[in-house]
Amino acid sequence: MFFECSRLIDGNQPRLSNGITVTDVDGDGAFELVVTGYATNNLVLKWDGSRLVDIAGPLLADASGCAVAIAAADVDGDGREELYVLNSDRASGPKEMGDRLFACFGKHWLDLLAQPENAGMANRVAGRSVVAMDRHGHGRYGFVVAADGGPFRLFELSRRGRLEDAAEDAGIDLIGAGRGLLALPFLSDRVDLFACNEGGPNFLFRNLGDGTYEEIAEERGVADSRFAGRAVAAVDGPGYGGFGLLVGAWEGPQRLFVQRSGGGFVDEADPEMSFPGRVSSVIAADFDNDGYEELFFNLHGEPNRLFGWRDERWQAIDLGDALEPKGLGTGAVVADIDGDGRLELLIAHGNGVGGGHGGGSPQPLSLYRTAANHNGWLRVLPLTPYGAPARGAVVTCTANGRRQVRSVCAGSGYLCQMEPVAHFGLGSARAVERLEVRWPDGMTAIVENPPIGRLLTVPYPPE
Repeated sequence: MFFECSRLIDGNQPRLSNGITVTDVDGDGAFELVVTGYATNNLVLKWDGSRLVDIAGPLLADASGCAVAIAAADVDGDGREELYVLNSDRASGPKEMGDRLFACFGKHWLDLLAQPENAGMANRVAGRSVVAMDRHGHGRYGFVVAADGGPFRLFELSRRGRLEDAAEDAGIDLIGAGRGLLALPFLSDRVDLFACNEGGPNFLFRNLGDGTYEEIAEERGVADSRFAGRAVAAVDGPGYGGFGLLVGAWEGPQRLFVQRSGGGFVDEADPEMSFPGRVSSVIAADFDNDGYEELFFNLHGEPNRLFGWRDERWQAIDLGDALEPKGLGTGAVVADIDGDGRLELLIAHGNGVGGGHGGGSPQPLSLYRTAANHNGWLRVLPLTPYGAPARGAVVTCTANGRRQVRSVCAGSGYLCQMEPVAHFGLGSARAVERLEVRWPDGMTAIVENPPIGRLLTVPYPPE
C-alpha cells in the first residue's frame, strides 16, 4: 500500500516525538503539521512545493518542554485555531511542567496559560491526550485533557476572556488513567465524547443537548474494563448504523465496536484484527480512494498492521514500506500534504514520556505515500460561523447511490489530531449526487452535484 518518502522532510533527525496535529499555523490558508517533541523542540512542518520544512518560531518550538499530545481549535472565535500542547514530565500523578495554550494575535503567538489572569488554570497532573470539543455548538471550542491520576479537565474561555475548567459543569470530571479521546456526534445530535482508559473502564459521555453529559459506557457495551485501552478512531463501515469505534489496546485485544439500531455496541473484530499488540495509535482513512476506509494500527516495537474492506469483510492487506517492524511508534496522522487528492501518512516515534510503557529511543519521523491510481476523490472543509475549521462536524457524501460518512477530526488516534477535512475516495464514480454537512449545533447544509477532484470549502449557513 505505502512507499516511503521520508527524504521529503528537511533535516529529519532522530528525536523523541509524540503527538501530531494538522492546522493552519501561519494563516495562509494551507495546513501545516505540528509535531511535539519530548525534551526537544516542537516542529511546524510546512510543504513548500517540494519538501516539508520546519517554520516553528522559538515560542512554538518550546525546546524546554516535555510535549506529549496536541490539538488545535478556535477557542476565542477569531477564526484562527489555537494550539493546546499537553506537557507531561512524568507518567502519572502530579507533574512539574505546565501545559501550553498558544494563541496567535496577528503574527504574534502568546501562551495564554502563562498569563497572570490564567495562573489558576495551570494543569499540574500528568496526562496523555487532548481533544477539541464544541459541547454547545456555538463555534467556540474547549479542550478536554485526559488526566492520569486526576479528574479530566475541560478548558474553555469565559465571557470575560479568562480560561476556566468547565469539566465539573459538563459532568466529565471523572478520574481515570486517560488515554485516547474522540469527540464527535455519534450518540446524540451534539458532540459526544469517548475516552479510552488504562487499568479501568472506558468512558462514554453522551451530550444531553445542553452541553452537559451522562456517562453510559457500561450500558452501551464499550466499558471493556479488563484491558488497557490506548487509542480510538471513528469508523464508517459498510452497513454500520452509525460511526463505529476502532479501539487499540496496549498488549490486549483490539476492538471494532459497531453500533447497532438499539444504540448498543458489539465488538466485530475477528481474531486476526483483534490480535494483541503494543498499539500506540489507530487511524481510519481511505488511503487508496476506493470509497472504503482502511484501518491502520501503529505499533511500538512491532510491525504495523493494515486492514481493508475486501470481499465483504475486513482483511489484512500489505503495508509495503510502512510495516516498520522496529519502529517505536507513538503518534500518527493523515493529511493531503501536497494537494494531489491522496492522503499521506506521517508517523512519529520515540515515546519520551517519563516512565511510560515500552520505553523508547530517538527515531526520525516517517512519511509515506500511496501509488497513484484513477480513483476519484472529494475533500470537504466545513467552517464555523467565525471561519475556522468546524471540527466535530459530520459530512455525508452520496455517490452512485452509496453513502459515506466522515467526521471532521477534533482529535483521534492517540496523542494526535488529523487534518480538519472530510476526505472521500470515490472509486470509479465520476460524480457526487449530494453532500450534507451537519455542524455541531445541528445546523445543516446541502450541496447538490458538487464538483469532484478538489477541496470544497463549505461556510456556515447564513442566518
